[in-house]
Amino acid sequence: LAGIVAAISVVAAAFFRVVSPAFVVCAALLAVACVGALALWQRAVYFLGKDEQLLVEGFTGTVVHNGPGAAILNPFSYRSAEPRKAVTLSATECAKICDSTDGSLRVEKGPQLLFLGPYDKVVETNSATSLGSTEFIRVEDRLTGERSIVKGPCMWFPGPHDRADKGVACSLSRTEYIIVEDKLTGDKRIQRGPCVFFPGPFDHLGQKQEAIALQEDEYLRLKDDATGQRWVSKGKALVFLEPTWKIEKDSHKAAGTVRKAWSLKAYEYVRLIDSMTGKITTHRGEKTVFPGPDERLLDEEVLQAIDLKVHEYVKILDQATGEVRVEQGSGSIGSRQVFLGSYEKVIDGGKKKAIEVDEEHAALVRDKSTGQVRLVKEKQLFVPGPNENIEEVRQLIKLADHEALIIKNKDGEYQYFYGSGDKRRPDQPRSFFLEPFNEIVKLCWSKGRRRESRTLYIERFDCRPQFMSFEFNCRTSDNVELILEGTFFWEVVNLPAMVKSTGDTSGDLCNHARSQFIRHVARVTLKQFMDESHLIAKKVWEEDTEFYQSRGVRIHSLEVTRYQCADSSTSEILEQIIQETTNRMNRLSQAESENEVSLFRTQGQIEQEKMNGELLKIQHEHATDEAQVNGRAEAARIGAFMSGLVESVPKAEDRVAMWQVLKKNEALSVV
Repeated sequence: LAGIVAAISVVAAAFFRVVSPAFVVCAALLAVACVGALALWQRAVYFLGKDEQLLVEGFTGTVVHNGPGAAILNPFSYRSAEPRKAVTLSATECAKICDSTDGSLRVEKGPQLLFLGPYDKVVETNSATSLGSTEFIRVEDRLTGERSIVKGPCMWFPGPHDRADKGVACSLSRTEYIIVEDKLTGDKRIQRGPCVFFPGPFDHLGQKQEAIALQEDEYLRLKDDATGQRWVSKGKALVFLEPTWKIEKDSHKAAGTVRKAWSLKAYEYVRLIDSMTGKITTHRGEKTVFPGPDERLLDEEVLQAIDLKVHEYVKILDQATGEVRVEQGSGSIGSRQVFLGSYEKVIDGGKKKAIEVDEEHAALVRDKSTGQVRLVKEKQLFVPGPNENIEEVRQLIKLADHEALIIKNKDGEYQYFYGSGDKRRPDQPRSFFLEPFNEIVKLCWSKGRRRESRTLYIERFDCRPQFMSFEFNCRTSDNVELILEGTFFWEVVNLPAMVKSTGDTSGDLCNHARSQFIRHVARVTLKQFMDESHLIAKKVWEEDTEFYQSRGVRIHSLEVTRYQCADSSTSEILEQIIQETTNRMNRLSQAESENEVSLFRTQGQIEQEKMNGELLKIQHEHATDEAQVNGRAEAARIGAFMSGLVESVPKAEDRVAMWQVLKKNEALSVV
């Protein structure tokens, strides 16, 4: 810079002819010399700070000079020199350095003032990764492919070829676990808590899972898919499922549920069947039962022992042997508990009551082994044997005096039983049980007023006289159709004859009566029928008594209780006639009633007058008697008064005057 200034000054002086040319030449040479010296100084001496270095590129190589200080170089021995700043790295920083001679990489960590080598270049500057106590970094060396795990707490500086993934360790409580898969080998394992789990370099973590807590009465069915082994895990425990384990499900429950063991009371039991061997085992209470890995409930539920009272029994079949046994309640203790065996089942509908055979009940029993039927009538609490079946409990048949019963025996013969002693044979009982192979005969009779439905079944026949209504249509000789209603008063007198001649006694009686009514009514007019209906009804049953006798019945009376015209117009006229007749009879009855009332009123007045006269006579007699009594009493008083004053008042006139004065005073005092 000084040479340049001197050269400019000399040129300016020469231009303006201030100095001589020789001086100018000398000054120019001096200026050139100064400039050359200054240039050599600048290439030979460099002053470096403490954070600087000088990169010198020679003709055969490159060297660096680190500060602080002065670097003196041969200005003719290098191509170029370049000062540069050193790289300052803090405690959390690092620099990736590349050696350009061989391409190798290295990492320089802080804290330091990094001076690069002559062939070094800073590829990148990174911050170190700070790891907490629950953090980790999975590091992969891209040059070698090796993986490693760096756990916290620490500061991690990456290597030159490292690629890192930061993660958080898995915190597991006492009841938690996690499935870990090694991606390198494919193996799976579980890691249980309590811990803070850091995975390995090739580990893959599954979802965090809860261990299955089993209480004392709970269990799980487990299977190891790797070995095929099956077992039952019982409580009280914490079950951590291995990767190859799975929970087996029952047919009626969803997978993954905890099952309850069977807590059996003293009267409960369960039967378990092994699905592999078919063996059945029975477990009775009181205890808690856990099944085996292949066992299932045979009956789908906990069973209760059969509680048999003294009057109860049950039939049990052993399916293994085919034997049947009968269990009965014990009379000594009042009841009995029966538990079924492994291969037993209840038959014939379960628990039943024994039959109380007494005076009014008997049991009809069939022996299945022989096919024979017997009637048990001995008084007892009857329980059938293993091969016996109670067909029926029969009531004692008791016949009243008016009742009769027909029994058909095993040979098809009819036997007639009566409650009345007059009709019953000496060898026939009044009350009896129906013997085996005998049956009560039922007759099907017609019912309804017109006997159109034959659905009335009679098994006990009432032999008392009784009423039976009927209704049918017929026509008079003047072609008026009538609907007749009436009643039979009849009774059964010969039961064998009735059964022999007809199966529908009520229908036969009504049909025969209808035929007779049609025949007789067709001979008379409506007016004649209205006047002689009762006579016609009497002729109907009196003219053909043999028909009723052949049916074993006796007709006491046959009456028409009501009739009406089938045609509505004729019926209205008939109703008017009947109404007029009824009104006339009502008026006659009213007149008779009024006359009777008047007669009774007159008779009542006569009787009243007679009684009034007798009353007056009696009152007169009573007044006379009363006057006589009063007169005698007054005379006695006067006599006593007069006789008492004889000595003091000798004159009778004076005594009379005194008496009159006393009577006047009494009269005045009353007023």
